[in-house]
Amino acid sequence: MNGIMQWLWILLLAMLPISELRGAIPLAIGIYKLNPYISIPLIVLANFIPVPFILKFLGPVEGFLRRWKFWDKLMDRIFERTRKKTKKSIERWESLALILFVAIPLPVTGAWTGSLAAYLFGLDFKKSLLCIFIGIVIAGAIVTTAVVAGMNWLL
Repeated sequence: MNGIMQWLWILLLAMLPISELRGAIPLAIGIYKLNPYISIPLIVLANFIPVPFILKFLGPVEGFLRRWKFWDKLMDRIFERTRKKTKKSIERWESLALILFVAIPLPVTGAWTGSLAAYLFGLDFKKSLLCIFIGIVIAGAIVTTAVVAGMNWLL
């Protein structure tokens, strides 16, 4: 596979839910042997690209779905239950909680799910963008460290 196709796969993988940078960094460094000083910042940026769109898109999607009684009731229950159970802890720790949630490189955590959580809890758009970006940078550092340590251990 040539260099351009490798980069396209890596950047696409970084933007997709589930894999995000957790899949893109091992592919870039471990498989394709790309320069981490170039690939990691690009992967972090690619992982962040969908975030503002997700945060802005969820409101219109919610509004559209609420036109039907079933979805309206379901969303009321989800929003009320989520916000009621976590209101005090979220208000107190919202920024740190969102950063850590995005930063922990486990399945179903990351920028996509962090964006959904920020919307669900009604967090400020700009603050959410900053917290999610910080979380992505931390996750990138953790995944890069794990990949490099794994590669060194194998040698």
